[in-house]
Amino acid sequence: MKTGRRLMRVSKQVPGMLVAVGVFGLFGALLTLGQWTLLARVVNAVFFEHQNLERVSNWLVMIAACMVLRSSLLYWRELVAQRGAIRIKTEVRQQLFASLFTLGPRFTSSERSGDLTTTFVEGVERLEGYFARFLPQGVLTGLVPALVLAYTLWLDPLTGVILLLTGPLIPVFMWLLGTLAQANANRQFLELRRMGAHFLDVLQGLGTLKLFNRSAAQTTFIRLISERFRERTMDVLKVAFLSGFVLELTATISTAIVAVTVGVRLLEGQLGFERALLVLLLAPEFYQPFRQLGLEHHAGMEGSAAAERIFEVLDEAAQIPIQTTVPLEFFAAPQAIKLEFKDLSFSYPASQEPALEGFNLTLEPATRSALVGASGSGKTTLVRLLLRFLEPTNGEVLANGIPIGVLEPGLWRSSVALVSQTPHIFEGTLLENLRLARPEASLEEVWLALENAGARDFVSLMPEGLETRLGENGARLSGGERQRIAIARAFLKNAPILVLDEATSHLDIEGEALMVVALERLMVGRTTLMIAHRLATVISANQILVLEAGRVVERGTHQQLLAQHGAYSRLLGVGDQAREGLEAVLA
Repeated sequence: MKTGRRLMRVSKQVPGMLVAVGVFGLFGALLTLGQWTLLARVVNAVFFEHQNLERVSNWLVMIAACMVLRSSLLYWRELVAQRGAIRIKTEVRQQLFASLFTLGPRFTSSERSGDLTTTFVEGVERLEGYFARFLPQGVLTGLVPALVLAYTLWLDPLTGVILLLTGPLIPVFMWLLGTLAQANANRQFLELRRMGAHFLDVLQGLGTLKLFNRSAAQTTFIRLISERFRERTMDVLKVAFLSGFVLELTATISTAIVAVTVGVRLLEGQLGFERALLVLLLAPEFYQPFRQLGLEHHAGMEGSAAAERIFEVLDEAAQIPIQTTVPLEFFAAPQAIKLEFKDLSFSYPASQEPALEGFNLTLEPATRSALVGASGSGKTTLVRLLLRFLEPTNGEVLANGIPIGVLEPGLWRSSVALVSQTPHIFEGTLLENLRLARPEASLEEVWLALENAGARDFVSLMPEGLETRLGENGARLSGGERQRIAIARAFLKNAPILVLDEATSHLDIEGEALMVVALERLMVGRTTLMIAHRLATVISANQILVLEAGRVVERGTHQQLLAQHGAYSRLLGVGDQAREGLEAVLA
């Protein structure tokens, strides 16, 4: 019921759709009443009053006109409903994508990509049947039988009472069967989500599966989940067919009761032929909207099942507080941003231990600071807090003295460039991937960024240069080339804050040496935060912080930390003799 009410509110995104459907339906019902009234009059005139064709021709023309007008109204009713459903799908999909960007990587990292894809594509498509067929039919079912009933009560009160007593049986049976059918529809959509999620996982890990010779096992597993989905679909169809049978049987028996009572009274002379025929013609019209609603109930269940998952995502995004935008006057000097992390703490919901606790750090403008620590020490969490992908549990991050929490997230992120250890390359041309950083960048600026990143040479050798299509996740590029593309993006973005998240962790020694040169050029004049394991990337930092279990245990320059013979030395794996030699080299 809650989902149904929310879907009704969603339908208001297309103002007047249901009103138009109701108006077209009412006028269509009036034309139906007129058509059957004229037909009963023609039959009575021909068979009992012995009228010829000329005498009834005007009535026949009016009947034809009613049929044409009914067809036109039906066309416009379907058109309005279909266009309204398409508009609703478009707006819901836009809301979903906006919610996805609002939730950010923290949400997507805890969800299966295939599940979200199934919800955003197949789930939204299932809403079309709900809004284009089920909901409009529900409106018609509430209007048309009432009009037919009122007309029948005026014509023949006894038949009207029979319709009044038997009509509610159909919604009751529909509700009783609908409870079971809705549960089956929910389970079917859940299996569809699981199947879509697994299919995407298999596609993304196809190379690994082939490497470990697990293709046959996956084939068997896919057969099993496909069979489960088939079983759930058959469960839904069984209930749908049972529902259709019950509704048809109820309507047929009710119509038969009307026919018997009318026939008996007609034979006894209590009812005239014209009126008796008209009542018999109207009885199926009374039950037809109920029967049609039963046929569309399957589409309504599928749409409702998909809507529950859609609303889960939208509700998750609605819990994110709306941010207040503060004028970014402190960005007037784009290369002069001071960052301060004050008593910063953060805990993940599923974790009992804080990922960061009491973290303090000041990054002076145009300086380099490095964070080192074992995996799980809180380095990545700090980057996500800086990028506003997470919000701190306690404490705050200040940019030139202003909390970044009061800034519009998109505007704040435009001032931060990130080079991560696994940069994502989208399917498309190289130029499209580079211009993600700055869509309005000229070709000259793009080539300059590539040159600064040390990527101009290999890009020039590509078959189509900047127009070369890279494939999904940069399939045509090596790991080092992807990193250089990421550095070129950072040059093109020209943001005053730079974050290097283990940018050289997957490179060989030669590739790392080339990358370090490019990164040195990139860090000039920027407030830089480096997350790294390798010595070459932290040795030049103005300050180095060592993290353990979310806390800063050491801080200082490279030489100072080596001299302490503490956690920093253990991370580098430097013994006493090796430390003396390394200090001599650095000296």
